[in-house]
Amino acid sequence: MTNSSTYIPYSKTGYFSHLVTSYIDGHPQLLPFFKYAPSVEGITAAIEERKQFPVNREALVNVLVKQYEHLPKHDEVEKNIELLKDENTFTVCTAHQPNLLTGYLYFVYKIIHAIKLAEQLNGLHKDKRFVPIYYMGSEDNDIEELGTFLYNGNKYVWDGDGQGGAVGRMKTDGLVSLLHEFFKFLGPPGEICDTLRELFVAAYLQHNTIAEATHFLVNELFGKYGLVVINPDEASLKESFIPVMKDDLLQQIAYSIIAEQIEKLGAHYKIQAHPRPINLFYLKDHLRERIEKRGAVWSVVNTDIKWNQKELLHELKQHPEYFSPNVMLRGMYQETILPNVAFIGGGAEVAYWLQLKTVFEHYKVFYPSIFLRQSVMWVKPSQAKLREQLQLTIPDIFKPEVELVREYVKKHSTSDWHVEEETAAIEKILHQLKQKATAIETTLRSSAEASLTKMKYQLQILEKKMLRAEKKKMQIQLAKITRLKSALFPNNSLQERVENFTEYYLQYGNGFFNELKNSMHPLKNEFLIIEDADSANEIHFQKNSETKENQV
Repeated sequence: MTNSSTYIPYSKTGYFSHLVTSYIDGHPQLLPFFKYAPSVEGITAAIEERKQFPVNREALVNVLVKQYEHLPKHDEVEKNIELLKDENTFTVCTAHQPNLLTGYLYFVYKIIHAIKLAEQLNGLHKDKRFVPIYYMGSEDNDIEELGTFLYNGNKYVWDGDGQGGAVGRMKTDGLVSLLHEFFKFLGPPGEICDTLRELFVAAYLQHNTIAEATHFLVNELFGKYGLVVINPDEASLKESFIPVMKDDLLQQIAYSIIAEQIEKLGAHYKIQAHPRPINLFYLKDHLRERIEKRGAVWSVVNTDIKWNQKELLHELKQHPEYFSPNVMLRGMYQETILPNVAFIGGGAEVAYWLQLKTVFEHYKVFYPSIFLRQSVMWVKPSQAKLREQLQLTIPDIFKPEVELVREYVKKHSTSDWHVEEETAAIEKILHQLKQKATAIETTLRSSAEASLTKMKYQLQILEKKMLRAEKKKMQIQLAKITRLKSALFPNNSLQERVENFTEYYLQYGNGFFNELKNSMHPLKNEFLIIEDADSANEIHFQKNSETKENQV
């Protein structure tokens, strides 16, 4: 595989919020909203202070040993779990829900970013150890989001077969037909395709729940890198979080603290998420509903479940696993059970973490260094060749198509279709006429200005018509721009927010993950573009795909 890597600032892509780019660029306005910058210096400071926030390592390791008991063994994973017993071992964590077949590409990018950052920290701090963690958001209940993935432009949807509650607890029995339909089009045929098919069958048809299936799948794909997966839906882990959950149920202090931060942050930036008076769900069997308090009674929304204070606290003590933190408290739970120094999240996650620093401080929970996950665009050989033919730079491809077309026509046109000089000359003459008219009668000033505005508008219309005529002469070249933009920005979005990893894994196998890992600079905080210059990869893939289509 012959690839080239290019980095550009996130602010130059046009796909990230003002809040996120301000954070990455270190805008002083955001300094009160985080503690450790996403830099070597920031994470070094986080490592030192993390020692003051101990976690129950015994409970953590015991849960991990139990959750890995029936999974294929990877030496690096077992070694890292053992290392977590040591006070000088810390974690680098990313979190995501158990999307079906991993969902979108950024699921993979998050994980590889965590792996690479842990690896780099191990090199920088020889006296300490750093373990990459995938924290599975198994308690999420958004099946419409988690049960969907795209492959080669086709959308595959699983509705959970009518199951409710946390997606991680849902049974996988009903996935047979969906996988069967998916496998009809999975290809090209070959060893990699067979491996993937066997992997998906083993994950989803040989495990009872989505959480178990996801754990198996992620372990098989990334266990060789030492990635440790944790499913936080465990009573023994939630015992450590009982004090925070109890306070939220009884006092609702988090609500006012976060609301105050939101008011300050919202003065300059768009707010990502809002707290509720109680930020916990009741999670039992196939139920996941919000908890509300009215008067002296706590109730579970859309159910008949109710408690007085004594009954509620008894339930919390006996069954902490029945209580699930929402997005406002999830991060605190994560930092309570993990010896974490860095959290890697997407743009939305970075945005809501910036709302939470003061609530972490109130509950004396460690607030880690927050990293924007690595974003990646993968440019295939034919796309790279097309970009070069069009004489577009890497930053150019992020420009709107309308702008690219205009620039291309301007650069390559043999006719002069611009009217800037003529517009300027006419404006000068009309300005002189306006002065003459105003000198005769001041009320004529508005009429003169209206004439000037109308003339400029007519000139703009004329220029658009001339440009349209010039574009007709370049239809073939301009169609290439459209084709390139559509390929690199499916549905006018980033690849990573639409496509699934299988399309790339089928072409490159484990080389896809290895290339991502080799190309990533986890502390660089810029957008990564990888161009595959080896056309043989794509030709082989396309030929096999055609064979597969003919067979189908």
